[in-house]
Amino acid sequence: QVRLVQSGGGLVQSGGSLRLSCSDSARTFSTAAVGWFRQAPGREREWVSAMSFTGTSYYNNSVKGRFTISRDNAEITVYLQMDSLKPEDTAVYYCATRPSWARQAAKDYEYWGPGTQVTVND
Repeated sequence: QVRLVQSGGGLVQSGGSLRLSCSDSARTFSTAAVGWFRQAPGREREWVSAMSFTGTSYYNNSVKGRFTISRDNAEITVYLQMDSLKPEDTAVYYCATRPSWARQAAKDYEYWGPGTQVTVND
């Protein structure tokens, strides 16, 4: 049974950093792709980043160079390190998994975390 647990997030000033975590005690990350999405009020859910089971990572152009997705060696936790945060990064951030290969469409992901709020002040 896949159950994604998220941690991290919070309130930060513009230019600051936060790290989000997404864990699955069932250890499915070794064979799964993990994606990060975000949703701001009144907006559709947006793909942020993803990592295939191979470890290959992908980024939305809006976060490229500022965000880094990584996976721990035990393949239990995937992280999203967010640096140089901007007010427009404010949203609820979700992690999600799907088999093997990363995708950008939310509909392609099977399991979702509960979401965590990230707020970036000017």
